[in-house]
Amino acid sequence: METQQLHRGRLIDHLQLVVRDLDASRDFYTAVLGVLDIPIVDTNDGYFWADELVVSSADSPAALGVLTGRHHFAFQARDCATVDAFYRAALDHGGRDNGAPGERAYHPGYYAAFVLDPDGNNIEAVYHGEARRSAPSVAIEF
Repeated sequence: METQQLHRGRLIDHLQLVVRDLDASRDFYTAVLGVLDIPIVDTNDGYFWADELVVSSADSPAALGVLTGRHHFAFQARDCATVDAFYRAALDHGGRDNGAPGERAYHPGYYAAFVLDPDGNNIEAVYHGEARRSAPSVAIEF
């Protein structure tokens, strides 16, 4: 079996969204995550995933026929230009505005954009300003 590698390092290990229209969600997330350099893995089995995010149809085995509710989560962006590109890609691929790119009052340098995905989830891209990470991620191989 080929070695698999995941990168972790934050609080959430993974998040699953169960959506009404898998094709619309695939188009939306492929576009916005592409801007963020996060690849999509399409299983062609009722779901796709991108690192910690799993998106599935209601008839996928893991969903048990139930849609998830409305969620808010944020993707980290490497700079303000990437936040801007995320926002444009989202609007061009079925997303709706929920807060145009700009600095927010959460802390100095917090630059973010908010969009609603095809199921109404509040998706954010955020750049926290100049910062230095102790490591880009934790690599897990199996």
